[in-house]
Amino acid sequence: MPVSVEEALARIHAHRPKLRREFVPIEHAIGRVLAQDVTARYNLPPFDNSAMDGYAVICADAGKRVPAEHTIFAGDREQIRIVQGQAARIMTGARIPEGTECIVPIEEVTVDGAHVTLPATLRAGQHIRLCGEDIQTDDTLLTLGETLSAYHITLLASQGITHVCVYHRPRVAIFASGSELKMHHEQVAPYQLYNTNSPTFAARATELDCDVHFVGTAADTLDALLEHIDSALQSDLIITSGGVSVGDADYTKEAFAHFSFAPLFEKVDLKPGKPTTVGTIGDTLVLNLPGNPMAAALCFELFGQALIACLSGTNAPYHNSIGAKMKQACSVRPGRRTLLPGYYDGTHFSVCEKFAPGMITPLALSNGFIMLDEACHTLGENDEVRFIPTRFVWRSGTPVSLVSTTEG
Repeated sequence: MPVSVEEALARIHAHRPKLRREFVPIEHAIGRVLAQDVTARYNLPPFDNSAMDGYAVICADAGKRVPAEHTIFAGDREQIRIVQGQAARIMTGARIPEGTECIVPIEEVTVDGAHVTLPATLRAGQHIRLCGEDIQTDDTLLTLGETLSAYHITLLASQGITHVCVYHRPRVAIFASGSELKMHHEQVAPYQLYNTNSPTFAARATELDCDVHFVGTAADTLDALLEHIDSALQSDLIITSGGVSVGDADYTKEAFAHFSFAPLFEKVDLKPGKPTTVGTIGDTLVLNLPGNPMAAALCFELFGQALIACLSGTNAPYHNSIGAKMKQACSVRPGRRTLLPGYYDGTHFSVCEKFAPGMITPLALSNGFIMLDEACHTLGENDEVRFIPTRFVWRSGTPVSLVSTTEG
C-alpha cells in the first residue's frame, strides 16, 4: 500500500542513524556539520579600540585648538593617557588611550602643525569599539548541528580555534541496474543507453557534502545485484536506480531481501516515482529509485535529500519551501500528489514546457519543482504555490508545508 509523501518523510526523519565524529582543521570545515557547541574563549574586541582613523579626545575640548603630540598605531603596546586640552592621533583598530571620551574622524578636524582644531560638537563614545561588544568570553558562538559557512570560520578564527568537532560526511554508495545501460565513457550499441542516473546522483550527493562512491552498473541478474549490494554495505546510504517496478527483469527488491532488508516504505502515493522504496540493512540506509531519469531525480530531491540530512547530523533536516506565484496557468490530472519541475525567478514559478518521467532536459532547465495536492487540477496565473529548490539547499528545523493546494 503506497504511503503519502508526508508519511514517507516522517518515517525517514524518525530514523535515528548512528553518527560518527572527527576533528578537522577549520580550513577544511566548510559545509561540515558541528558535532558540539563552540564557546568563545576571548572578548571581541579584546580591548576598547578606535573604529576610525582620527583623534582621541575629551568631549569638553569641543571647538578648541589642542596639541596632538602622540600617534597610536594598531598593535602598539605603549599605553598613554590623555587629559583635557590634549588629543592623540589614532589609527583604526588601535587601543584607546586612557581618558578618551570619543574619537573624531580625521576629516572632521583642522590640522595646524602639531595642533588640531576640533568640531564644535562632540559625542561621548563616538567611534569607539568597546571591549566585548561583539563577542564576550563564554558566549555560545555556534551550536550542535549547525552547518559551517565561510562566515562561521570567521568566528572560529577570531577565537584562535584551529580545529572543530564535526560529524563525518555521509558515505554514499551509488549504482544503477539495467543490462541496457552503459557508462558515459563506454561505447553504446543501438539497443543500449547511457547511464545518466548514477553520475547525476553522484554529483548531487557531492553537492550535498557526501563522501561518494560509485560501485558500477549492475546487469539485470540476481547475482550481479547481490555483488553490487555486498560491495556497498560499508556505506551509510546506498542509492540505486532501476529495477524497482514489476517487470520480469526487475530483481532489485529480491536482491536486497537477501541481505535482510527492512523497509521503511515500499511505495509512495506520488507521480512520478510511485515505486520509490526506502529501508535499512543493519546500520545502512537504502534508497531504491525508479529508473526513469526525471522521476528518479525528483524523488531523490524529496527522499534522498531527507536521508542525507538525517545522516549529516544537521539541526535543520526538513525540507523548506518558498512562496511563489505561477507565471502561467497550468493543468494536471488530479488523483495523486504530482511533482512539476520548473524555474523560479525570485517571484514567479514557470513549469517546464515539456516534461515526462523519462526525460532529462527538464532537470537541466529547472531550478526546483512544486508538489501539487492530489485534488488540484488547475493552477491559474499568479496562483500561490510552494517552490522546492534543487540548485541550493533550503532546510528548516521543523516540518513545513511543501504542498501547493490551489484548485481551479
